[in-house]
Amino acid sequence: MTIPTLDTDDRASDRRADPATEKRRRRAAAFADAASAGWKVWLFKIVALGIVDAMAIYAILVLVVQEQWVIAVAIAVGVVVLNAIYLIPGLLPAKYLAPGLVFLFIFQIFVVLYTVYIAFTNYGSGHNSDKEDAITSLLQQSQTRVEDSATYPVQIATRDGEFFLVVEDPETGDLSVGGNEMPLESISSPEAAGYDVLDFSQILANQAEIGALTVPLDDDLNDGYLRTTDGSNAYLFQSSLEWDPVADTMTDTETGVVYRDIGTGAFTADDGTEILPGWQVWVGGENFVRAVTEESIRGPFIAVLVWTFVFAFLSVATTFVLGLFLAVVFNDPKMKSRKYYRVILILPYAFPAFLSALIWAGMFNQDFGFINQVLLGGASIPWLLDPILAKVAILIVNLWLGFPYMFLVCTGALQSIPDDIQEAGRVDGAGVWQVFRHIKFPLLLVSVAPLLISSFAFNFNNFNIVYMLTNGGPRFADASINVGATDILISMVYKVAFVGANRDYGLASAFSIIIFILVAVISYVSFRQTKVLEELN
Repeated sequence: MTIPTLDTDDRASDRRADPATEKRRRRAAAFADAASAGWKVWLFKIVALGIVDAMAIYAILVLVVQEQWVIAVAIAVGVVVLNAIYLIPGLLPAKYLAPGLVFLFIFQIFVVLYTVYIAFTNYGSGHNSDKEDAITSLLQQSQTRVEDSATYPVQIATRDGEFFLVVEDPETGDLSVGGNEMPLESISSPEAAGYDVLDFSQILANQAEIGALTVPLDDDLNDGYLRTTDGSNAYLFQSSLEWDPVADTMTDTETGVVYRDIGTGAFTADDGTEILPGWQVWVGGENFVRAVTEESIRGPFIAVLVWTFVFAFLSVATTFVLGLFLAVVFNDPKMKSRKYYRVILILPYAFPAFLSALIWAGMFNQDFGFINQVLLGGASIPWLLDPILAKVAILIVNLWLGFPYMFLVCTGALQSIPDDIQEAGRVDGAGVWQVFRHIKFPLLLVSVAPLLISSFAFNFNNFNIVYMLTNGGPRFADASINVGATDILISMVYKVAFVGANRDYGLASAFSIIIFILVAVISYVSFRQTKVLEELN
């Protein structure tokens, strides 16, 4: 009776040893696990993947039209991998990791990489497109109407949401149609070519867009453009600049000055004069070199860098000292009604920071502010207009906003210190000050030191209070960039990139990388130092 049992065991052992059988078994188990999820889960999965795939295909098509091949291929590969993860059974860990990795790449890695890329370009006002667009823009913005030019009867037509001119040749009567980026081409009728002709009321409703229409006569942009102001007649305009694609030059026909492409992203004359707009080009480390060598940038940058460190250090120090003092006072068991005082003390922490900053800006007003008129008896102190006083005002406001946080942190840390340790110190003859200095404070630092480091990093980039209270002012008079005495690095970057007519995204990105390196180094060194405090435990 035992022989069949032995044969069965041997065959089972053979099946386990067969790799193909084992592979089929694992696949079958994976399919069984996937099927056990239920049809609702599968339906949700298919719909979600369909939405993601549709969005990805649309993005890829747009990028292909714009010839952004690298990003298009990256999106295509990513979508294929994402579909494989959620459609192939057995990739359970990847299913949970994939969403986090996608968001990490989009909101962290891509942003950092794109900032680094921009830092090595001249991207900014006057350099925000490619060379072809820059040439078209230069020719269009220097147009003047040709004297005694023919009058072209026109109609306004639309297709796919864009406006076009339907032009009748004044000599032959032939019809043609053209748009902003489409030279005139012959048609038999606008309706037959798929265009909808606007009536008078529609022309009145779209005067701005129609007035901006600039239609090239043909592929040679030097031949001129047709423009209309009333929607019924168009006139020939020609540019005072002449574009030579063979020599790659732009010539001013009025002055004879020749502008050449010398690789700086703009047509430049022999005397260094540039005509803008230019185009975006790779400039290497030029933005970093400008930040440290160009006097009109280096001086304000160093001043802002020093003030950023001072502001961050004093903000942490003052809020910590005041918060710790209040925590010690209201941690004394002899203090009555402590819980009510604690509630009152954390009220500034409950108000939105930007709202508090705006209120304080009104209170510091030189002519009508509460501080000058009520507290100082009608004085006229320029709190926000003097460089030193403006910095003092910012520190005062930040102290008001920051001490409740330190008060809460220090209160919790003090209450976590065991009473028997303090009692042992008192038994050994230590006074109140000695117990605080040699027992409470070192143990308290173990808990709050990482928070002090994070608070320093937060104040290093405390954009709201600076921008809401002083807007970075008063401005440096000798700076070539929009920077003021109370600007910190992050507000300076914002103003360089987004405020004023001369926006320099490349330089702002270079400053951002410098800030990132500074904060990373400070955090690394500080956290290494906190290991010394951990030995106290």
